[in-house]
Amino acid sequence: MKKFLLYSLSLIIIILVGGFLYISLTPPASPLETVNFSQDDKNISITYSRPYKKGRLIFGNESDGALVPYEKYWRTGANNHTTIDSDSDLIFKDNILPPGTYSIYTFPGKDNWKIVFNETNSFWGIMQPDAEKDLFSISVPSITIDESIEQFTIDFIPSPPDGPQSNAIRLRWDLTEIVIPFN
Repeated sequence: MKKFLLYSLSLIIIILVGGFLYISLTPPASPLETVNFSQDDKNISITYSRPYKKGRLIFGNESDGALVPYEKYWRTGANNHTTIDSDSDLIFKDNILPPGTYSIYTFPGKDNWKIVFNETNSFWGIMQPDAEKDLFSISVPSITIDESIEQFTIDFIPSPPDGPQSNAIRLRWDLTEIVIPFN
């Protein structure tokens, strides 16, 4: 009986250690990324998960099997919600996002995207956040680009040194680009 318990316990330990090693050594399907921006006393970071295209139709009509259907809620990445953290006020069109950490989610469209900033900042992204906690939303045009982007990418576009003071957050995936200007 003691040998049976010892073998059983050993088997359980081996399975647990093997599972832990598999999880910790296998790269995630949608790796977590944080991008940073620092300019004019603004320090901003955006944290998001980066899914791959993998031959799929990304943006389009639900009836065509698009991964991200037009006019439907999207967590703007994979896994957890995409979050933006800033140490100063950010102005998006006529809306002020105060310093803090917020989630960003979107409603992609063929020609325009609705970008929503929500005060909730830490949860799994499958479910749409409570709309009562939305701070504001803005609409930005969707741009078709020539070269397909395999992995969802968010980055910053700084304002030109001798141009207008307007920075931007850029979202790119497949043949779609979204530019979200801010000051």
